[in-house]
Amino acid sequence: MENLEHILLFKTDIKTEDCKAKLQAILDNHSDISKWNIALDDHDFVLRIISETLNHQQVIELINDHGHFCCELT
Repeated sequence: MENLEHILLFKTDIKTEDCKAKLQAILDNHSDISKWNIALDDHDFVLRIISETLNHQQVIELINDHGHFCCELT
């Protein structure tokens, strides 16, 4: 089981498999991300990232830099 302190949750506008696929290589190959997924069936399109080193702001910048809205889910 993952340490809950390392699970980062975000609201996004990643609504389709195509959008998810475009980010897959970036997230899969990021050395600081151990696991990730996007809930396409959720109305907030929640992005869940497990990382021992990244913080919310770093992930937000990464996703925003690739053309998508992303904010911390509170």
